[in-house]
Amino acid sequence: MPKYILLSSLTPEGQKTLKNNPERIKEVNKEVEKFGVKVLEQYAVLGPYDFVNLVEAPNNDTVFKISVELGSRGTIKILSMPSMTVDELIKTLK
Repeated sequence: MPKYILLSSLTPEGQKTLKNNPERIKEVNKEVEKFGVKVLEQYAVLGPYDFVNLVEAPNNDTVFKISVELGSRGTIKILSMPSMTVDELIKTLK
């Protein structure tokens, strides 16, 4: 299944939600799984983004759907990128 990197930034509303309910992160992961997306890795980071997620999704359309669904709530902004391992890249280039 294709892998995607999701870089996300919390809005001020999202920061309030996280402060008041840190477990909300895990709840959102369960919601994402209902779209057929599996969260493989998830990191909280410092810098221009608040979270980096590595997910598996069936296709680009599914990633668009979760990005729009989560973004429409006004608590997060997501940058989505399809990805492949270096070994997959080498195989593709041969």
